[in-house]
Amino acid sequence: MAIPGCQLLHPALLAAFPALEALAVTGGSRSAELSLTVTHSLGGPDIAVTGGKPLNAGLRLALARVAETFDIARLTWDAEVIALRRMPVQRFGKALVAPPPGAFLQATAEGEATLLAAVKEAIGPARRVVDLFAGCGTFSLPLADLAEVHAVESNAAMLAALDRGWRQAQGLHRVTTETRDLFRRPLEPDEFRGFDAVVIDPPRAGAEAQAATLARSRVPVIAFLSCNPVTFARDARILKEAGYGLDWVQVVDQFRWAAHVELVARFSLSRR
Repeated sequence: MAIPGCQLLHPALLAAFPALEALAVTGGSRSAELSLTVTHSLGGPDIAVTGGKPLNAGLRLALARVAETFDIARLTWDAEVIALRRMPVQRFGKALVAPPPGAFLQATAEGEATLLAAVKEAIGPARRVVDLFAGCGTFSLPLADLAEVHAVESNAAMLAALDRGWRQAQGLHRVTTETRDLFRRPLEPDEFRGFDAVVIDPPRAGAEAQAATLARSRVPVIAFLSCNPVTFARDARILKEAGYGLDWVQVVDQFRWAAHVELVARFSLSRR
């Protein structure tokens, strides 16, 4: 349903509604729920669809025609790329990254810029940084302008996109990647040896197991991002009880007219 004058969505996403309607008419069915994830990219609308009709030659052709008619940069149907007219890239610092379909990104460009500025303030002049739950490089790649970065993330496709973006960019410090489930296998204290700072941006569930090993790491500075104040408070308590001081917290309200907020907090190792 169209919402005239909607203030929540980027104008480019609102402009994609006719394409979404065409996709629903072309590939929707009465037996399943059609889900469309639309991402604004530098290349144009990046649309990932799940729950549609099973693909066959006729449907592939019809969907490709929709992508051409409505100038969709990339159209993915149940994880299969149907059309790739332009690379759906995002800019992270000096790097251009084409995330996998439906990959997690920050909600708004303005919110992302504010979070990044707070992270940079938190880690200061750190020269070696580990980025936990790194995603496609939202923080890793801009920080690589200033420091060497080790990016850790469970989603191999997102890390591959990050790595390609880094290799194609110019003037960045070294970025290494590691595919790892930080819930089941968090980095151990000795694996933080040699790092000046940690950036950690877990999902809403927080990072209790990783916070416990991080608390024993003695890394000097931690920039902790969270979209859930409840799990943040739990994880922050683990760090505090291990001797880390909470220097400041910055709240970023990037979910307009919603109760959800993001935050960035700086922890530093207390001297005793």
